Amino acid sequence: MNLIKTINNLKKTNVSKKVNKRLNEFRTFRNKGNKEWFSELCFCILTANSKARTALKIQDELKGGGFARFNQDKIRRCIIKNKHRFHNNKTKYIIEARKYLNIKDLLRNKTSEEAREFLVKNIKGLGYKEASHFLRNVGYFDLAILDRHILNLLVENRLLEMKPDSLNKSNYLKIEDKFRRLSERLGMSMAELDLYMWYMKTGEVLK
Repeated sequence: MNLIKTINNLKKTNVSKKVNKRLNEFRTFRNKGNKEWFSELCFCILTANSKARTALKIQDELKGGGFARFNQDKIRRCIIKNKHRFHNNKTKYIIEARKYLNIKDLLRNKTSEEAREFLVKNIKGLGYKEASHFLRNVGYFDLAILDRHILNLLVENRLLEMKPDSLNKSNYLKIEDKFRRLSERLGMSMAELDLYMWYMKTGEVLK
């Protein structure tokens, strides 16, 4: 399979150092507090249907508690300035998410799947993909982030017949199971596999 061969070859290059560095950054969230977890939650709200790089710029500008403290207008202006999409909805979702400023505490005793269900049910702007993205970024490595890059690679390598019209829960879990089996075949976590596959499509190892 070309995908497996490509990833095994990438593991022998400098890309593996970038991937491991990013995974170690995610692991550090075990020792971070609610403020950092909430900032990462807002970052993932921003990435939904938008570019991760512009979401990173917004997160950097609002670091130090801006997501939790700044008023609605200031957050909206920051989103607009960075030419990010859906500024009104994204601002609204971030403000509403403040009901869960203690997000780390709320998820502390939950499994990955339980934590994801909680997020999808309670955080507006997060579906299964975005909830999985957030959890990966704070150290949960056993969920798949099924964005368009990952889905396209799965289709291109005949691991998936076609991209689904919608990623409802049933479709998401079925495709996630395929992704899980691929990660097991490669002997790596789903988080690690995601970073390699994302690199294959974008040439970057972002979060």
